[in-house]
Amino acid sequence: MIPFIGLKLGSHTFEFDISDAFFEEFEYSIIHSGDVHVDLVLEKKETMMIGTFSCEGVVSANCDRCNDPLNVPVKGSFQLVFKLSTEESDDETLIVLPPEAYELDVAPHMYELITVSLPVRMIHEEGACNEEMVEALNQYLLNPQDEEEWDDEGWDDEDFDDEDWEDESDDDDDPDGGIDPRWSVLKNLN
Repeated sequence: MIPFIGLKLGSHTFEFDISDAFFEEFEYSIIHSGDVHVDLVLEKKETMMIGTFSCEGVVSANCDRCNDPLNVPVKGSFQLVFKLSTEESDDETLIVLPPEAYELDVAPHMYELITVSLPVRMIHEEGACNEEMVEALNQYLLNPQDEEEWDDEGWDDEDFDDEDWEDESDDDDDPDGGIDPRWSVLKNLN
């Protein structure tokens, strides 16, 4: 909690070193533990405060492939605007505080910053996954060879030829040019 009521107008810097106890406070957290440094620059103005959050560190989460613990580096930043008001806002970067508020709880915002800084797919390096789990998963895969086709960006481009995506409207045998016959009947209506 940051008591902002006594802060002078201008910029104020706050530093937080986040450890395992921080992540334990969030129920259903995908992050188990971590060592993250968060900087917050809070610029207080007459009617609002602008908070610029930045984080850098390492957290422990589960591997998306084998479910074993994995250390993941995180680095990111975002900005939020805090405003004292009675009106609600749909803007996700605007946090409305009640007019009687005198302190700011930044913990949920720091947690959000860290979680959105995680990569989309968290997996061990090649060969570092729990082999027992990988073998068990391969028993239930419908097409085990498909896993080899998947890379970090998605399906490999070389797996598909241009012929796979031919345009059906190029069919010369169809006088309507590939149009559904139900639609071709509608063309004759006036």
